[in-house]
Amino acid sequence: MKAEDLKLVVKEKYSEIANQSKQQNESSCCGTVNCSTVDYTIFSENYEKLEGYNPDADLGLGCGIPTHFAGINKGDHVLDLGSGAGNDCFVAHAIVGETGKVTGLDFTDAMLVKANENSRKLGYKNVEFVKGDIEEMPLPDKSFDVVVSNCVLNLVPDKNKSFAQIMRVLKSNGHFCVSDVVIKGNLPENLRKNAEMYAGCVSGAIEMNEYLEIINKQGFKNVTVHKQKKIEIPFELLENYLSTDEIRSFKNGKTGIFSITVSGYKL
Repeated sequence: MKAEDLKLVVKEKYSEIANQSKQQNESSCCGTVNCSTVDYTIFSENYEKLEGYNPDADLGLGCGIPTHFAGINKGDHVLDLGSGAGNDCFVAHAIVGETGKVTGLDFTDAMLVKANENSRKLGYKNVEFVKGDIEEMPLPDKSFDVVVSNCVLNLVPDKNKSFAQIMRVLKSNGHFCVSDVVIKGNLPENLRKNAEMYAGCVSGAIEMNEYLEIINKQGFKNVTVHKQKKIEIPFELLENYLSTDEIRSFKNGKTGIFSITVSGYKL
């Protein structure tokens, strides 16, 4: 697939997801549709005890809680990339308070509608949602203290552009903290090539060392992996894409799919 085709797939899938419930999303392969026979929450973390949590904004699509490690302070201006229905934005709002500001960036119209509806219901004046592509953010240079993202950058075709844009919009001494999906070893080709799995947070993932190398290449310092968790994909899902022998090799080999939370600083 070309980059523009991959973006179209992601946009179409996440438009559908915006109109589903959290329960539907969690039982459908990290948000992909037509997988609802697998009742298995592969990636998502439990937000329910966090201040600022709003159940209407939680579609169960994250693979970590980046705000937990992001070092957000009261009064900060925070940018959330791929903000969806606003889940991480509203958690960040509880931290920055009324003197701070939170901006969510998403390129899916249906998600932006849902996020704005949620924000209006909550009465927030310092949370905004902007339409835009992470590879070409329609945002000014040096505008944000902290950039966060949750299980989104792996879906972006050009990760070098993504982290270059993060560097551009961060203030001096600002930093990012993202949760994302990476792989160790070589992901079976059928998983990598399948479009539904791509929109479901797996096939868009790249090798972990390559991911960290991209971050370093863009000039970020003090890069830290705060958390990593191996994702155990159930047999019922793997058999949709792999033969029995391929599944056995995948399970017994060194290849793995991980969610990680990583941060880096613009010094």
